[in-house]
Amino acid sequence: MGFLTPMYELGEYLKWTRSGEIQLPDFQRGYKWEDERIRQLLVTVLRGHPLGAVMLLKTGNSQVRFKPRPIEGSGVPAGVEAKYLLLDGQQRLTSLTQALAGNGVVATKDNRGKLMERRYFVHMETALSDANRVDEAIISIPGDAIIRTNFGKDVVLDLSTPEKQQAEGYFPLNLLYGDYMTWVFGLEDHDLGRRFHEQFIKPAATYDIPAIVLDEDTDKAAVATVFEKVNIGGLPLNVFELLTAVFAGDADHYAATGEDFRLNDDWHETRALWAAHPVLDSVENTDFLQAVTMLTTWRRNRDDSSGRPPAVSAKREDVLKLTLADYLEWRAPLRDAFIWASTFLADRHIFAPRDVPYPKQLVPLAAIKVLLGNDADLIGVKERLTRWYWCGVLGELYGSTIETRFVRDLESVPLWARDDSQPAPRTVQDASFTESRLHSLRTRNAAAYKGISALILANGARDWMEDKALDKIQYVDLAVDIHHIFPQKWCNEYGIDDERRESIINKTAISARTNRTIGGVAPSAYLPVIERKAQISPERLESLLESHLVPSERLRSDDFDAYFDERREALCLLVEAAMGKQVQRDVSAGLATEDSEHFDPNDLLEDTAEE
Repeated sequence: MGFLTPMYELGEYLKWTRSGEIQLPDFQRGYKWEDERIRQLLVTVLRGHPLGAVMLLKTGNSQVRFKPRPIEGSGVPAGVEAKYLLLDGQQRLTSLTQALAGNGVVATKDNRGKLMERRYFVHMETALSDANRVDEAIISIPGDAIIRTNFGKDVVLDLSTPEKQQAEGYFPLNLLYGDYMTWVFGLEDHDLGRRFHEQFIKPAATYDIPAIVLDEDTDKAAVATVFEKVNIGGLPLNVFELLTAVFAGDADHYAATGEDFRLNDDWHETRALWAAHPVLDSVENTDFLQAVTMLTTWRRNRDDSSGRPPAVSAKREDVLKLTLADYLEWRAPLRDAFIWASTFLADRHIFAPRDVPYPKQLVPLAAIKVLLGNDADLIGVKERLTRWYWCGVLGELYGSTIETRFVRDLESVPLWARDDSQPAPRTVQDASFTESRLHSLRTRNAAAYKGISALILANGARDWMEDKALDKIQYVDLAVDIHHIFPQKWCNEYGIDDERRESIINKTAISARTNRTIGGVAPSAYLPVIERKAQISPERLESLLESHLVPSERLRSDDFDAYFDERREALCLLVEAAMGKQVQRDVSAGLATEDSEHFDPNDLLEDTAEE
């Protein structure tokens, strides 16, 4: 690999981005800089301060053939041949191209992420009065160049025409490298124009930005390293984007097909295949690559005869070592395995992306399915897989240090699932659940909260108004969500503490219609209403309540304390059945302590899906 480090004037960069000589590799992220960051970049230029190097790759490289994409806002049509590809500096050059050329309108966002259009001006008198006031002098205003207040009724500053700009003394920065002379000559105060030209416009013409230019002999590994290590001041690329760079230059694939491999296009194809399986919306492209990496390193580990086999891994550094051949070997099996995983979740009554306890647990689940093949659907094997899954969820073991757990599970779960005489996986061994955890499970931010809700559904829970099983179809049709059993309003009126009121012990999944019928009154008041509207007997309603593990007699007597104790015990038994191990009774036995091991600050947040 060879490279040069020339200095180019900013005006040259703008000419190249607007002509298409400089473009982006098509896999680069979109433009993301927010308004204030752009304004500060312009302050840097007008002050003459350095803004860092950009990195360019000469096109025509036989090893690295990236499809070019014009800089956003440059106006370059697709298909224009690029001379250089911008590897580092996209956000800066895109900002400068949009702000300092053309109409100067930049498509950006505010600090809250709201999309908007902005233009940038500099108040000449302020900038000239003191070098330290340049920051103050540069303003950002709406794309139509008019600042309004009072919900758009009153105009505070109108810079929409050259005449108005000149009258107010605001120089439009999109003319800094354009036809500024006509604008400056239009000023009534010629001395102001002369001084601004000498102090700001003239120095800007020689404002240099250093470049690192990689030559035509740069190989794909070097390019990947560049993306990973030298993303100066930008947004670090993830492993998917880095591998896109590597795979696009795969010579064997090009020789075999006559075209470069587009990892991003391939991922869109994967997503299209998964379109009918909503829970897979939670699977990210990097998750898929981790699954590929685990299977690739598992194969190398198994086939090694050196006596020092490579480790099975899901780590970033090993993902970056994947070859295109590795990816293509496991792509189809994993696509199918993730679809199988979605049906596995549906069988556990997990239907929507927001209800998946740990999206990352789908990574080892899919990889394990690939290794098990059709055996994954055998009754005994499926039962052990289910136990492993619930141990991970209810033991809350997939919230951190997941790469190590990925590998341990991939190495042990298939063996144990096929033969329960084998040692149980670490996830099964490590999992534990305490009675007091039910008190602190309050919102679906917690994986165990989602898991217990799904277990209640899988236990045969039926809707209280229509006696329908809350399966995959009814879950959507009935607008099922998790709601309070003893309503919030009633609990507040009768002094029920927040911990018990908001606990999952006082919640279950019911239809929107049932929840509206419940309202905020006492259970003894809403149960007869349900019976009357649904035209069912008290005994029939009691059986429906029992399908949710709700002791109906405690509801009819509005006995919250007894209800809470009985349902807590019922949920403990439900958890024990799922995990295949005993729940520690630390509340009813008087042993409860602060649950620091599983405490999640997000558990204290309000669940916006609830009433």
